Amino acid sequence: MTIKRMDNVGIVVESLDTAISFFTELGLKLEGRAMVEGEWAGRVTGLGTQRVEIAMMVTPDAHSRLEISRFLTPPVVADHRNAPVNALGYLRIMFTVDDIDETLARLLKRGAQLVGEVVQYEDSYRLCYIRGPEGLLIGLAEQLG
Repeated sequence: MTIKRMDNVGIVVESLDTAISFFTELGLKLEGRAMVEGEWAGRVTGLGTQRVEIAMMVTPDAHSRLEISRFLTPPVVADHRNAPVNALGYLRIMFTVDDIDETLARLLKRGAQLVGEVVQYEDSYRLCYIRGPEGLLIGLAEQLG
């Protein structure tokens, strides 16, 4: 048996509106927004009673989704937003963009910070890491040629 696809990547934030605005500027579209709560949800996550506001963002090609969550209950218990690139666990999301310089300029106006510098890997890609809303680590890649 094999998987059919990767459905989404989930991130937890303090401000859903700020994250939606940032990822919209990057080019994702808001697919939906809802409150997830009740006993069934807690059984899935193992958190018991929970109340979570979520937003589902979709990439322009409609193949990938980003689920952004804001936990109302229970409260958030850990903060990995400023972990370095070599930290254990899930760390970053990488997006392919048409023009890395133009995308970076737009996102810097929205508060993003360049982590290192924009670099070129052979004749294949230009790449960089940025810190987005709430310190989230995001990779940008522009395919060359």
